[in-house]
Amino acid sequence: MRYYLYVSTAKVDMLYEQIPPKLLRRLAVEAKVDLKVVSVAVQSPRAEASTYDRLDLVEAYLEREFDVGWTSEPTAWFRGDLGLRIAGYGDANSPTLMTGRDGDTIVALIGSAHHLIGHQAAPDMHRVGFSGLPSIFRLLQDIPPEWEGQFNVRSRFAMPDRESVAGDVLRVAEALTVPPMYCDFLARQLMRGTVTREDGRELTVVVGTPLYVAMSDRVPGDGEA
Repeated sequence: MRYYLYVSTAKVDMLYEQIPPKLLRRLAVEAKVDLKVVSVAVQSPRAEASTYDRLDLVEAYLEREFDVGWTSEPTAWFRGDLGLRIAGYGDANSPTLMTGRDGDTIVALIGSAHHLIGHQAAPDMHRVGFSGLPSIFRLLQDIPPEWEGQFNVRSRFAMPDRESVAGDVLRVAEALTVPPMYCDFLARQLMRGTVTREDGRELTVVVGTPLYVAMSDRVPGDGEA
């Protein structure tokens, strides 16, 4: 069982509906989900299933049909297991940013706060999506006021372009003061860039949008972010 912190139901539903029916039947059996769900999936693949059943099947589909990478060598879809600092637990219609580090790789995951478990927007509220590169460009330009207490300094940058965004992501990641939580996640890569530090060390910055983020059994050690 996973203790989820974030599940993008929009991505889950979008991807689930694209799985070919014959393959969906096979995945339902192979995934060994609840027998009732398997029966429904075999007889009528598009019948109602819970969000988590759909997520299991989408994850199985991605593992089967795509080369799912890791944070250190990310492909279009990549996994991670690292301490994430999460900003954006305020307004349900704001972005959420999750950042962590795996060796010389800095990971920044951008998503919508209403997908954080326990922080859903009201049913009658118009929901805004924040899962693309334009969202992180705007976020880097003007950190939301409600996030101010989560940063060492008030972070404002000039409107970034694709070449400079990696450096700005790094600065924002290093400015976050909230404690990290060790998490497992599966995300879609949006971009990747490199930043050369003043000491000559080169860091890779990977920006993605998560399908899900769940708490890991691991606990961050001293010095981990």
